Amino acid sequence: MKKLLRNDSVQAFLGWVLGTYLRVVLRTVRWTHENVACVEPVLAGDSGAIALFWHGRIPLCLATAPQWWRKRTRAFVSPSADGEFIAQALAMSGFPAIRVSSAKKGDSAKARQAVAAIREAVAWVSDGGALVVTPDGPRGPNEVIAQGALQIARRSGQPVFLMGIAANPAWQLRNTWDQVMFAAPFGRGAVVWEGPLHVPADADDAAIQGLIADWSARLSAATRRAEALVGRPH
Repeated sequence: MKKLLRNDSVQAFLGWVLGTYLRVVLRTVRWTHENVACVEPVLAGDSGAIALFWHGRIPLCLATAPQWWRKRTRAFVSPSADGEFIAQALAMSGFPAIRVSSAKKGDSAKARQAVAAIREAVAWVSDGGALVVTPDGPRGPNEVIAQGALQIARRSGQPVFLMGIAANPAWQLRNTWDQVMFAAPFGRGAVVWEGPLHVPADADDAAIQGLIADWSARLSAATRRAEALVGRPH
């Protein structure tokens, strides 16, 4: 199966299917946005930004596209097999990828790739671009932010925004690590925004760990709020 998923033709087909689905969801679901005004100064200005939403809401993510289309925006995407077709799907909608991987302990090649991707992301955001990240991907644990997004925020000095996304009716695959959610067309959807948040330039490891716990709880709360707005029990 993994070999099949790495086939270029299969990747292109899956990317087209997902990209088409993303646009159908954007255009047919009735989306509402709560507290979207918090991101308006960044959208209207020249500063960069980092936007976070949970990996399991990738099929709903174009709900935020009308906002991020207003800036030069890229997505932080894993180089894994599923990451490849996700990157192709997002590129179809104007969000080219910076490819990154969470390196396993002792995997020096992946560690170097991760460092290079973070440097590219820091340069992009520092230059006024926006970066959209699923901070619990590509392997989880579910709804726990990994350090990478906070390191980008610390090094770039740019603000972070949290985006809780939900839809109803929707199918949620409870047997997947991220409990991925697929919206049914012509339903209701909501995005709950929070920010701007900042990582102090002098934040040490203990401070970063504290922010990870705090921001993970906030992003989950925003996601639960979005679920409540569309009448979907968690």
